[in-house]
Amino acid sequence: MRYLPLTDADRRAMLDAIGARSVEDLFRDVPAEARRGGPIDGLPGHAGELEVERTLAAMAGKNVPAGSVPFFLGAGAYRHHVPASVDYLIQRGEFLTAYTPYQPEISQGTLQVLFEFQTQVALLTGMEVANASMYDGATACAEAVMMANRLTRRKKAVLSGGLHPHYRDTTTTDARFIGFDTVALPPAPQGGEDLAALVDENTSCVVVQNPDVFGHVRDHADLAALCQAKGALLIVVVTEALSLGLLTPPGEMGADIVAAEGQSLGNPLGFGGPYVGLFAVKEKYVRQMPGRLCGQTVDADGKRGFVLTLSTREQHIRREKATSNICTNSGLCALAFSIHLSLLGEEGLTRLARLNHAKAVRLADRLAGVAGVEVLNDAFFNEFTVRLAQPAAAVVDRLAERGVLAGVPVSRLFAGAHPDLLLVAATETTTESDMDALAKALAEVLR
Repeated sequence: MRYLPLTDADRRAMLDAIGARSVEDLFRDVPAEARRGGPIDGLPGHAGELEVERTLAAMAGKNVPAGSVPFFLGAGAYRHHVPASVDYLIQRGEFLTAYTPYQPEISQGTLQVLFEFQTQVALLTGMEVANASMYDGATACAEAVMMANRLTRRKKAVLSGGLHPHYRDTTTTDARFIGFDTVALPPAPQGGEDLAALVDENTSCVVVQNPDVFGHVRDHADLAALCQAKGALLIVVVTEALSLGLLTPPGEMGADIVAAEGQSLGNPLGFGGPYVGLFAVKEKYVRQMPGRLCGQTVDADGKRGFVLTLSTREQHIRREKATSNICTNSGLCALAFSIHLSLLGEEGLTRLARLNHAKAVRLADRLAGVAGVEVLNDAFFNEFTVRLAQPAAAVVDRLAERGVLAGVPVSRLFAGAHPDLLLVAATETTTESDMDALAKALAEVLR
């Protein structure tokens, strides 16, 4: 029996109150092609709990978990080892069930965790201030652009061709509805784009990624100086947080805002989520930072305490003047990030980052020796781009049949562009036998 607490008369009264003719009117902004017209294929119309569990378990069994086969996928989500202690600690009841710390006097543990998280993110990115987390890297990127628009009072964002297309699409979607312009350059698998030439008096910001979506590592210090000279801001996106353990942090390059994905630390792939966004800025811009900021203070007795220093969200005091409509934060994912990073420590983080790079270098050398494979990168962290003698998507499908998840075809990310390019990632979880399996399978398929 379906649970439908509202009658037809109840629904009619609610629709009349808001001036809608039907429930369908509530979805008029959703394009018809994005709507599902009927039931989801393969799911029963109704069933008992046991039957539903069996059906869903059978469907889940069709997935290939990342750890079950040689795995080289990256493109913004990376497989890393998560210590067992991370999962154990985040499942403690005081963390697992905690929500927004509206009452600081009874939320000191949650507030301290977020304060420590902010401190870690600021240190990693080389920035002065970080907030208490965002939903994910893509939405953090869009929020960074909107922040730049507010700060500069300009409304044009230049997006590098090396920016992950999911980040670009999230930003351009917000631009469509909020009302600002974006200039998105075409994908640049080998660089060579002239971002400086696009910065004018209407430009609020330039958005770059490092390492970029093709794995290239670049120094953006000169671009930061040019943006500053022209009154624009430089936003640096990082999709692989672990790279900050080895590469020059964006803050040292002169970045004004850093938007990053923190999934690599403490958070498993999870078939796509949940993840955690990182957001850090120069201190002079802090009042336009979205989300919230936890701070350290002392109480009436002089004892250390933690509070929400800034919380300019629409559900708090700012309402329509809020800098963001973010309603909560990825608190549990932020906690997992902080625990993992704390367990590693500074030396452990650097050592893990070096191990990732070394694995990727060995893999690149191995693949460069395969006929029909060309490595395009001169410098990379743990991910690089190869050009194949055959369409990459077809090669990936054939390798999957052999039990090897070879990487992400560029054509999948960029709507058919560069069909011969493949993104390949290696992390500390990649073994020598995994590399052998990929090289051998590629050689057979490309023969």
